[in-house]
Amino acid sequence: MTHAMLKGSNVPLEAPAVRAVLRWSPGADVPDVDASALLLAADGRVRSDEDFVFYNQPRHPSGLVRRLPKKRVAEGLTDTVEADLAALDRSVDRVLITASSDGATFRAVRDLRILLFDAAVSGAEPVALFDVKPETGEETAIICGELYRRGDGWKFRAVGQGYPTGLVGLATEYGISVDDGEGTDSARSAPSAPSVPQPLPQHAAAPSYGYPHPAPPAQPPPAQPSYGYPQPASPQPAYGYPQPAAPAPDPTFVLPPMGPQFIRQ
Repeated sequence: MTHAMLKGSNVPLEAPAVRAVLRWSPGADVPDVDASALLLAADGRVRSDEDFVFYNQPRHPSGLVRRLPKKRVAEGLTDTVEADLAALDRSVDRVLITASSDGATFRAVRDLRILLFDAAVSGAEPVALFDVKPETGEETAIICGELYRRGDGWKFRAVGQGYPTGLVGLATEYGISVDDGEGTDSARSAPSAPSVPQPLPQHAAAPSYGYPHPAPPAQPPPAQPSYGYPQPASPQPAYGYPQPAAPAPDPTFVLPPMGPQFIRQ
């Protein structure tokens, strides 16, 4: 038996695993709709960013909450979240099932409803269904329903709470850290193009280490004399003041004969 639910009503769940299906009617001016799930602790917030299951992170690390591929059925389009409730860690107190619109508000989405199925039974009637109606028409994200613990079991509540700030506004309210440009908003932004390194100027080669070397001078500097003797002839002396020219050697000079320098007496 299918429970047709009103906003705020709840129904007990006997199935250990459920499949929450969002369904809407497509059209030329109808935005795409994405299903998401938030796993909340008893304090009403996520335990970490991994507790957000959405189109960029379609599977929880535990594997117990996952987003299934979209489908076209006779009644319209569907997007689905599946949850193994009986196997979830006791620290998970609630699972929110949300919808976000891409490029327009929910005023343009027709026949939006959430249907809850027993995941273990194929082709069965839904356990519950809830027609989701936007309250203001300016919503770009809506909490359609929530799965929550009651004792040792679970229940489902029809919520229908809207947010004009999109999936980012909804997710941050429950503790998700959203970095600028990460793409968690319902609008799908294209990835940024990789940066291309620019070629170096022709007069400078890439240095191996340290700061870039300056460009070489237009005229090379004069060659510097090498260390040691003799020094090559140069218009500039290597060091100190200019040295006087050495006198020409005396051709008659002869060294004295070498002998012992010290004689032991």
